[in-house]
Amino acid sequence: MTPSARKQQGATLLEALVAVLIFSIGILAVVAMQAVSVRTVSDAKYRADASFMANQAIGRLWGDPANLAAHAEADVDVAQLPNGKRTVAINGDRATVTIRWQLPGDAEHQFVAEAWVNVGN
Repeated sequence: MTPSARKQQGATLLEALVAVLIFSIGILAVVAMQAVSVRTVSDAKYRADASFMANQAIGRLWGDPANLAAHAEADVDVAQLPNGKRTVAINGDRATVTIRWQLPGDAEHQFVAEAWVNVGN
């Protein structure tokens, strides 16, 4: 072997190892982006569900304006959300519906909707 050929020994192996390292980092980045995407989509779904449930509660109030006080509730379990709770507060002709939920290991989220109900004088 010539001296220049000896200096080249192992260069292909080193290039292959660097290529595998770069490929592995790329795969890890794709997996991380997928995890963030799934979490973001889940958060959006929970917010949409909370909005729908709050609007349902307000619809029940508008459907029975004579008995607003009977619809007041505190920390009622909501099965559609993880650790979900619904609170309906009545203050005169104003209703505040609060939907709270919390994923394990995450901060508590909430959606609040307010509505005025014409009680018909």
